[in-house]
Amino acid sequence: MATNHSTCNQTLPFEESRQLLVGVYSVVFAVGLPANCITTFLTIIQIHRGNIVAIYLFGLSLCEMMYLSTLPLWIIYTQNDHKWTMGPTSCKMTGYIFFCNIYISILLLCCISVDRYVAVVYALRSRGLRSQKIAGVVTSVLFAVVAVVYSPVFFNNIQDSNSTTCFETPLKPSLAVFSIIRFLIGFVVPFIILIFMNYKIFQSIKISYSLSPHQKSKVKYLAIAIISIFVVCFAPYHFVLLIRSVHFFLDRDNSCTFENKTYTVFTVFLCLSTANSVADPFVYVLASENARHEICRTFRAVGVRFLNESKTDSNKPDSTQKTPVDPSLGYKEDR
Repeated sequence: MATNHSTCNQTLPFEESRQLLVGVYSVVFAVGLPANCITTFLTIIQIHRGNIVAIYLFGLSLCEMMYLSTLPLWIIYTQNDHKWTMGPTSCKMTGYIFFCNIYISILLLCCISVDRYVAVVYALRSRGLRSQKIAGVVTSVLFAVVAVVYSPVFFNNIQDSNSTTCFETPLKPSLAVFSIIRFLIGFVVPFIILIFMNYKIFQSIKISYSLSPHQKSKVKYLAIAIISIFVVCFAPYHFVLLIRSVHFFLDRDNSCTFENKTYTVFTVFLCLSTANSVADPFVYVLASENARHEICRTFRAVGVRFLNESKTDSNKPDSTQKTPVDPSLGYKEDR
């Protein structure tokens, strides 16, 4: 929320984390964007084949691509010593997408775990409990709820004429309360559900005779991957968010000093949360039975098409060697 509180923001140690943030954002953008584009294409194929988890994975990839499209703006902002020069509307939009991405990703990863739980623990009854229609409705509702929760960003006058930063204001009582709610509802509750579901999954596959060893490994590694994303990407940021908010209420007079001292750690952990944009495509690989085959077949098809086009172009007669063409008539033959 872009504003310029001179008593606090002027002393923030922007330089300490600038190079690290720019480096991480750049790597995430360079790796995450093509990876999520491929994942989106492959999940569309899986959806047409009736795969239920592909609905959640498609929503996840779509969300990640929307966020990744804003990363160049964050890179420019960070490189420019946290001076936002692209106007308040673009600041609100990029911040809105940034935070929506975090919680939509958390909730969709939670949905994937719930779906795996139902499919594994209630294998015989899961056909009545799982369908693409249900997955589509759940995904749409999650997108809508998170979008509405963060929509006040667009209606608050959060930037004055002297503002320079974007979404880096000192804590206020309302913002501290909202941060605690985000921690509890947006992280703790999904994480408890995640742990419970995967614990039950581990118990079930141990005694299951219907799953092959390969299938058991896929289910186990998918659970480990999702839990790891939560612990590595989301947990550090949310715990620092909680500590800052609780400290605000316990020692409000010195809250600004505490925020400045924890700024670098808080910013680095917030940046770390973006790594899920690179990690999420691996969830597709673990969730899909034929992921490796689909990826290889896609690249093979693209390679064959490229070779065929190259051969076609090489077989065309080189008209420029036979008859000189007047530059003014460059497009005459194409008409």
